[in-house]
Amino acid sequence: MSSKFENTELKSPKLKYLSAYSAQIQLQVQQMIEQKNLEKYLLNKYPTTHEVSNDKALRGYVMSLKNQYLKKASPLSQIKYDDKIHIINNALGLHTYVSRVQGNKLKSKHEIRIGSLFKKAPEAFLAMIVVHELAHLKEKEHNRAFYKLCQSMLPDYHQLELDLRIYLTHVELIGDIYA
Repeated sequence: MSSKFENTELKSPKLKYLSAYSAQIQLQVQQMIEQKNLEKYLLNKYPTTHEVSNDKALRGYVMSLKNQYLKKASPLSQIKYDDKIHIINNALGLHTYVSRVQGNKLKSKHEIRIGSLFKKAPEAFLAMIVVHELAHLKEKEHNRAFYKLCQSMLPDYHQLELDLRIYLTHVELIGDIYA
């Protein structure tokens, strides 16, 4: 008597972080997974991690980028790493704002929170997430103007976003190589 599992093929892992990318890119990543080259690819491109490991350092890092590219954008009231942001929620970082009426004026507070997973990650990934969240100060929606702003702050933004998604795939399937 044969087991019901004997003839089942091993299914390839779902590439949920790469679902918006072309079939060709997904196939290339799938091949790297099967050949166990995903870690090698990431470590060759991003061999070291950053030193921005606490909220104070993160605030300095974010404010440096904001002052360089978005001087006239709304001020940020809070910048911190957040343990509650999970990649499961499809969020790597969050930009939030609250509008309150104070007297006859409308005041808004902006916050940026970065997932704690990125305390020990390559600096390029942190830069990509910070640039993404900073862009939301000017552009709320993920539209053409938003991505153009991201690229003006970080010219290789789209490549970094792809590599970050490859990294998240590795974290999910195998574990964090930078932890």
